[in-house]
Amino acid sequence: DHRDLHLSLRRQRQMCIRDSHSFAFKGYLECNWLQAVEVGIDPAHASFLHRYLKNYEPEYGLQFGGKSGDSEIAMTTVLRDYSCPEINVEETEFGMRLVTARALNTENMHVRVTNLVFPNLIIIPMTNDMCISQWHVPIDDGHSWWYAMFTAFDKEVDKSAMRDQRLELYTLPDYKPRANSSNNYGYDPEQQRTETYTGMGLDINVHDQWAVESPGRIYDRTKEHLGTTDKGIITFRKLLIKAIKGIATGKVAPFTLKDNEAGDFRGPMAIDTTVPLGNWQEEWKINDKKRRDHSEWAKGVGI
Repeated sequence: DHRDLHLSLRRQRQMCIRDSHSFAFKGYLECNWLQAVEVGIDPAHASFLHRYLKNYEPEYGLQFGGKSGDSEIAMTTVLRDYSCPEINVEETEFGMRLVTARALNTENMHVRVTNLVFPNLIIIPMTNDMCISQWHVPIDDGHSWWYAMFTAFDKEVDKSAMRDQRLELYTLPDYKPRANSSNNYGYDPEQQRTETYTGMGLDINVHDQWAVESPGRIYDRTKEHLGTTDKGIITFRKLLIKAIKGIATGKVAPFTLKDNEAGDFRGPMAIDTTVPLGNWQEEWKINDKKRRDHSEWAKGVGI
């Protein structure tokens, strides 16, 4: 009927706008896929691995450039000066959500929301406007691909510029990183002294690549000592072990959407924002809804 036609046209329009607001790329990693997933569900690591010794303007690759959402404080400052966050892990219909909170003062809370869509997709905020959905897919036990989709709520994506910036770090057609173990990931001791914690450039992809590849292609987890900030990784491993045991006995994989449920799936939310301290657990959800309502393509598709 007329209503169904209108709904169909609306969905087609949203898909068209979504293409104008997105960009996709991939990259090669010399490590097991699980190592790559786990760096994305460790919210505390950004305060160290991605620590910038001074503030920068936002640009692609520099995930923590610019201002923290809804405030005048730079994201680099938040992560550098507030390195002991409160991390809350929530199980969801798709896997789990990590809500990381940093009290900036007696009035404001910085909130960063990231997600794991079980078992291999992480969704994280990159800037105030853009989020990344990144799948980690095994090639074999010791190598993997990451497939990233960058999605902007408000501004159209300059696909040409983003591609050019990516090609500064990756070769084609193999999508292998130019910075790698053969050249020490571009490490520069002077830069480490004056600009970044790692001394490996400003692009966080290089930092993460070094972090997941340097322990070896298959990390020996019997040698690790997990801490309180590793609660996301701990939760994920428990879910993964439970899923493996269940599938081995004939059970359906967890978090599997049925055909009649897939069209109703909403979320997950990923946002970096600063909200009033007193009611921060609800305020960040309000800010996410405002962002979606302001977006042409995301209206009506939030959770």
